This record gives sequence, C-alpha cells and structure tokens, in this order.
Amino acid sequence: MATTAEVHPVDEIPPVRQLAAFGLQHVLAMYAGAVAVPLIVGGAMRLSPADLAYLITADLLVCGVATLIQCVGVWRFGVRLPIMQGCTFAAVSPMVLIGTTGGGLPAIYGSVIVAGLAIMLLAPVFGRLLRFFPPLVTGTVILIIGVSLLPVAGNWAAGGAGAKDFGAPRNLALAAFVLLVVLVVQRFAPPFLARVAVLTGIVVGLAVAVPFGFTDFGGVADADWVGISTPFHFGAPEFRVSAIVSMLVVALVTMTETTGDLIAVGELTGREVEPRSLADGLRADGLSTVLGGVFNTFPYTAYAQNVGLVGMTRVRSRWVVAAAGALLVLLGLLPKLGAVVAAVPAPVLGGAGLVMFGTVAASGLRTLARVDFRDNHNLTVVAVSVAVGMLPVGVPTVYARFPDWFQTVMNSGISAGCLTAIVLNLLFNHLPGRKAEEAPAPVEESV
Repeated sequence: MATTAEVHPVDEIPPVRQLAAFGLQHVLAMYAGAVAVPLIVGGAMRLSPADLAYLITADLLVCGVATLIQCVGVWRFGVRLPIMQGCTFAAVSPMVLIGTTGGGLPAIYGSVIVAGLAIMLLAPVFGRLLRFFPPLVTGTVILIIGVSLLPVAGNWAAGGAGAKDFGAPRNLALAAFVLLVVLVVQRFAPPFLARVAVLTGIVVGLAVAVPFGFTDFGGVADADWVGISTPFHFGAPEFRVSAIVSMLVVALVTMTETTGDLIAVGELTGREVEPRSLADGLRADGLSTVLGGVFNTFPYTAYAQNVGLVGMTRVRSRWVVAAAGALLVLLGLLPKLGAVVAAVPAPVLGGAGLVMFGTVAASGLRTLARVDFRDNHNLTVVAVSVAVGMLPVGVPTVYARFPDWFQTVMNSGISAGCLTAIVLNLLFNHLPGRKAEEAPAPVEESV
C-alpha cells in the first residue's frame, strides 16, 4: 500500500477547509471570463434578460462538470491535472455570426456538438504531436499565454471593458490596493494564508469596495434561488454546413491552446504531460463541448488564468480544482449564489489578475532558461513567435480585412504564437539544412 510520502503533490487531498478556500480562489480567478462569453453572444443576439441569465447559469453548471471530468478523470477522459475549464473566447466571433445571420441558438448548438465530436476523434492525433513541443516551444507558448492575458487584467483594473468610468483613478487605485494586499500576504503571512493570497486580496478588496460604491448587489435580489438547465432548452439543434465548418476551425484553435495550457500545468506541477495524457485531456475538452451543445452553452477549453494561479500559489493538487468545479456546479444550480460572486467589482479582479497572469509569463521564461541559445536559431524562433502572438493583442483589428476562418485562428494570440513556434521549430531544428556550426554568428557577437 502506497504511503503518504509516495503520493505525488498533484494527487494529494488537502483538508476540507483548505479545499474550500483554494477552490473558491480558482472560481474567482475565472468567473469573469466564464460569464463573459454567454454575455457577449447573448447580448449580440439581443436575448431577453431571462434568456441571458439562463445562458449564464447553464454555462456555470457545465463549466463545473467539465472541470470535474478534466481533474478527476473518467476512463480515458481527463488529464487528471489541476485544470479549470471554461468557455473559449476563440468561438465568440463565429458564434455571434452564426446566431445573428438567421441560424440562432439552435444552429450554434448544432455546430458546437459536431465540433466536440471532432475534438474527441482528433485527440489521439494531437497526442502524437507532443514530440514537436520541446522546451523551446512550450516555454515560448507559456510566455505568450501569460503576456496575452495581461491586457485582460488591465481592462479589469480600469473598471472592465465598456464601463462608463473606465480608467478612472479610483478604479486603478482599488486594483493597486488589491495587488499590494496580495503581495504583502504572500510575503509576510503564515504559509496557509500565503497560499490563498489571491483570495485574501479579493476579499479585502471587496470589503473596501462596498462602502465606496464600487459594487451593486441589486442583482442578487432579482436572481432565482434554484435554476436547472434542461437539454435543448432553446430548441432542437440545427446542423448547417457553414456553421459547422467555422466551428471546426475553432476546434483546432482550442485544441492548440489547450495543448499549451496542459503542458504549462505539467511543467508547474512536476507531472510531465505525455502523449496519452494529452489525448485524454483533449478528449475531455471534446466531451465537455458536446455537453455544452446539449445543455445550452458553448465550446470548452482549459483556462489559462488558472494556470497562473497554480504557479503563484504552488498548490498543485488536482482535487483543489475539482472542488472549484463542484462549487461551479453549485453556482449553476443556485443563481442567487452566482449573482453574489458576479458582484465582485472588476478592479478587484484586475489587481489579482496582474499577479496571476504575470506568473504565467514568468513560468515561460523559467522554461526557456533551460534552452540552449548558443550557435543556433532558437532566439529567432522565440522572437518571431512572441511577435506574431502579440500582434492581435496589441492591434486587435490587424486582421479585420481577412476571411473569417483566418481571423478565428490568428485573432487568438495564443494559437497564433503557438502555431508560429511549432512551424519555426520544425523549420530551424528538424528539417535538413545547414548545420549549427555553419550558421551565421549571433548578432550580439558581431557588435
């Protein structure tokens, strides 16, 4: 019988008190992103407030189920690492287009179901591609994930995209205060409290925000106590070829992003992701996406913001994230409770997000520190990949005149940078060509 010392940190089960605190921390880190997708899609389709609320509770419910499948694992479904699942932003533009050009929600859900089935079928293929993800590629991808998320934290810190007081000094002051609390707790608090530094920062920030009028709990009174998402609430799914094709492109993008996230978590937790476990993780993504199409929500993927939380807190247990998944299920079944969590002001999340997303980028740099950059082209691979990945982040409309399928792939800085890193690594390090000693000297040696 295995002793406690032999249990990998990923498989350790913390005490219930810690499970609850660490799990809530993960929920707060991803909640704003999770509800943003149904809000954007439903808003673009001009759905009623009741339908919007239904989309959000359905999303939270399936987020929780998807997270449990990914962390706990069922047969060959689930990577069994601390991975939070949520709706992918890569699908937003195609879904808005499908929903507003006559197809409506049934056409969206039909394409989502097909995309989920395609992901499950393609999962073993992606698993075999793992050898094309050496530290050069994985470090670059992790760095791009972190840096591309920083504008999200910046928008939160300024008050949230579209806020009337966006950029107001008081918003940024609140975000800075939360950031300071997180840093002070992490540096000076006892070990357990230091591990929930983000949660502590959010709670303290919320306590300060309420008397200063940063948040409104009016939505809590309006929310129902119980809400259950039933299959095909908005009608039977419709399978339109054009919608399915665009969603299949999204499926390839999310598989690429999820691969990067799974590898990143494997690096952070000390449990290396292998071809079989990668395929299991992607297969869970596909199953969750099918469930999304059935239960009135959208495609699912691993959430990068929670990767940063794992790295920052150094809490590697998958059962902590499973507890977060259980909490999401509860939020999906109890809309009133979900409304309380939704009342956390954006600047509070922004202050915490700056630390978490910066941690992801720093983890990428740590991985790249293992790469040999002498007398080879590895520096070029990193430089160009980061540049391509940051292009849509810095200039969101750069690909506005390109076809929809191209925008779907390249408007995601993570997928654009990941694809670039894979191709350039193949070009410079795998294809036959000049040997390293015949390559030109690095620029810094010629100066």
